[in-house]
Amino acid sequence: MINASNLSKKYGNNTVLNIEQLNIPKGQSFGLVGNNGAGKTTFFSLLLDLIKPSSGQITSKDILVNNSEDWKPFTSAFIDESFLIGYLTPEEYFYFIGELRGQNKADVDNLLAQFEDFFHGEILNQKKYLRDLSKGNQKKAGIVAALIGNPEVIILDEPFANLDPTTQIRLKSIIKSLAETQGVTFLISSHDLLHVTDVCERIVVLEKGEVVKDLATSAATLKELEAHFAGNETLVNEAN
Repeated sequence: MINASNLSKKYGNNTVLNIEQLNIPKGQSFGLVGNNGAGKTTFFSLLLDLIKPSSGQITSKDILVNNSEDWKPFTSAFIDESFLIGYLTPEEYFYFIGELRGQNKADVDNLLAQFEDFFHGEILNQKKYLRDLSKGNQKKAGIVAALIGNPEVIILDEPFANLDPTTQIRLKSIIKSLAETQGVTFLISSHDLLHVTDVCERIVVLEKGEVVKDLATSAATLKELEAHFAGNETLVNEAN
């Protein structure tokens, strides 16, 4: 469904992303992990045509994303607070996104009703603008907005950051349910190895812009990832 081929991004002489080949099939929950500066957000930005590749290409359902907008109707994302419109209330923002995605107010209200527990009484009917919400509540609003309109592809950058433990658990349940019942393709980046191994069936490790690991998630994945980032990988491999 999503395919990156000879994809690179450079700023001057600095190569921040260099992916020879990466294919993400439809319906896969795909996790992207790496330290700061590894290229995770750069990859998502290229996939969303927020920046242009220096070389190579990235396609979604065989659509070249930097050459056509035909991928946009089935793709949704929440990368950071810049995706929000701060002078709107959450309700106004949800209805605005709904209009863009062909959903009327009743459609949006029906969707929002499913996330009462996730909102925890802190988002709707608060008479607050998005800019006045906490970072965590802004993230809740952005994530739910990304679910409006039944997108086939949902891209979330650090979705678990700034969320309390209860909300993190609820978010993982939402992701798992949409992946299993609707076949949504999720692309999730995270610094939290525990969360990403819990919700993603495949995890790719980026290091200095390159893929250094591509793992099918198993009971041993978390330990392997922890060893990789701790620099103790050889010891773990010998133990196995």
